[in-house]
Amino acid sequence: MCGIVGYVGEKEATPILVNALKKLEYRGYDSAGLAVFDGQDIVVRKVKGAIRALVEDVTKQVVRTSDKMSEAECSKREASLIDGMKDIMHGTMGIGHTRWATHGEPSDVNAHPQTNVSGSIAIVHNGIIENYAKLKAWLQGQGVVFRSQTDTEVVAHLINYFYEQTGEIFPAVLETLHRLEGSYALGVLCKDFPDRIIAARKESPLIVGLGKGENFIASDVPAVLEHTRDVYFLDQKQVAVLYSDHVDLFDEEGNRVIKEPYHVEWDISAAEKGGYAHFMLKEIHEQPKALTDTIRPRLVMEGGKPVDIKFDEVSKGQDFLKAAKRIVITACGTAYHAGVVARYAFEKFARVPVVVDVASEFRYRDPILSKDDVFIVISQSGETADTLAAMRLAKEAGVHVIAITNCVGSTVSREADDVIYTWAGPEIAVASTKAYTTQLVCLYLLALKSAALRNTISQDEYRALLCDLEQIPAKVEQILADQSVVQKFVSNNFNKEKVFFIGRLFDSATSLECALKLKEVSYMHSEAFAAGELKHGPIALVDKNTLVVAIATWQDLYEKIASNIVEVKTRGCSTLVITQDEGNAFKESADETIRIPVCRDEFASILSVVPAQLFAYYCSVYRGLDPDKPRNLAKSVTVE
Repeated sequence: MCGIVGYVGEKEATPILVNALKKLEYRGYDSAGLAVFDGQDIVVRKVKGAIRALVEDVTKQVVRTSDKMSEAECSKREASLIDGMKDIMHGTMGIGHTRWATHGEPSDVNAHPQTNVSGSIAIVHNGIIENYAKLKAWLQGQGVVFRSQTDTEVVAHLINYFYEQTGEIFPAVLETLHRLEGSYALGVLCKDFPDRIIAARKESPLIVGLGKGENFIASDVPAVLEHTRDVYFLDQKQVAVLYSDHVDLFDEEGNRVIKEPYHVEWDISAAEKGGYAHFMLKEIHEQPKALTDTIRPRLVMEGGKPVDIKFDEVSKGQDFLKAAKRIVITACGTAYHAGVVARYAFEKFARVPVVVDVASEFRYRDPILSKDDVFIVISQSGETADTLAAMRLAKEAGVHVIAITNCVGSTVSREADDVIYTWAGPEIAVASTKAYTTQLVCLYLLALKSAALRNTISQDEYRALLCDLEQIPAKVEQILADQSVVQKFVSNNFNKEKVFFIGRLFDSATSLECALKLKEVSYMHSEAFAAGELKHGPIALVDKNTLVVAIATWQDLYEKIASNIVEVKTRGCSTLVITQDEGNAFKESADETIRIPVCRDEFASILSVVPAQLFAYYCSVYRGLDPDKPRNLAKSVTVE
């Protein structure tokens, strides 16, 4: 949600800022803007719309000069115009922003950067200032005239208020931070201090990129990888002052902080499409490798076969898993659905009761927690606001917290007692695919290790399960080798008014994610129901404009699922079954069957979601949409 970039150095800032913002487009946004110090003043340009609209506004030239231009030609022309922006917005220090509207509609005026009245201070902001109305009223009482509807403009005027008192920008920023309630990642320019950028964060992510003769701020690592691999992940309420030749770090009271930079190992090419039409399709196809990278390092091998699970990153041993009286899992969206699948896995294997909660509900319902609980939080970005709040609530109660995340150095990874990384690599498409399946296997590994520690399964069964789990990446690869059945079925069903996903046990949990993926990228109305609940209301919605997709991987329940499919088919709807059945269990009931490779029923949830991801992707494409950037959605939800 929103993207922040900043540059101070010896090069022309504008092309660097614009190209960095393009690396953050996956986060979702509705407007874009820049503020560059030209040697005398801070020049601000901002527009409602895409970065391309900003480029056209600054250069007064259009990117697409004719309807016959290919996307490659457009990209080449856009790159040339971006480079030419330096001749219009000249300067070696600046900040940039892509905004996703919260306070105030998307507009040129509400876009960032926001400035004080004179324009001598410019800021970019990600997050929500919860007490902005109170601060705004106070500032208006001081005679300040506001131009936008944003909470961000309050910050600019408040910094200016304290700056006028002190004549120093750094103390003015600190005084302002002490008065802000809510979440923020901030980049601040002041024309009177033309050698530095001040950055600060609370709740919302912000990194500092460390170059040679240049330094950067950004909301995420891909924005700076073209220039440096060495970064600081700013901690809670930490402040950075960036000069061209060094960076100083401080806590919220202005005390100097010393920390080691993190060296990013993955390459920028990992954030490029690599020949695929969209990032979503690329990331679906990256799942075999991501799953292998997540599973293999955690398996103890003997004689070429897995015999145990090790979590080197779990610092305090695993006695807490053995002693746990209850597992509590909390997350949001896709990560929450991984938690619902995990509930079945923990209870099936480890015989421990599990509670799964949406993080936004958990934090407000005065939950009952015990020190005998193990608390698992799941967040792809590691910055999900509601999940962080739930985790902090658990830590206050003295509960042991395990975080599952894809982002090294993220807030959740730093604040949890233990962190297990999914090693999915960069996920650029807003709708999560490989992050979800790698979250699943991390949860399965935890469930199986818990079972071994608690002696709820035999050693032979434990090793057999590990062998089966080790084969899952190869089986995902089999599914991806031929997706023609999915594509053909989509070509005849992408215009359905309603799509319902049904299943039982693990499959019911998987259905939740299948339905979410479809609605995210295709905007089709889709819902998930436990198959046995159809007759208790949802079947009233079924008609000829409906598609029912049954997830059917539990062999003992094929007959019951087939009966459910017949029930809806007689109401005139179309039907699709995703199954590992090798016989004819669904021959009479399904219009189409997509078969996944045979595996243990308990692990089929990792496989069955893959055809559903492809189904969602192709529905989006056939409907003429961009599956990488669904409307109104952001990759990282860092505000409530």
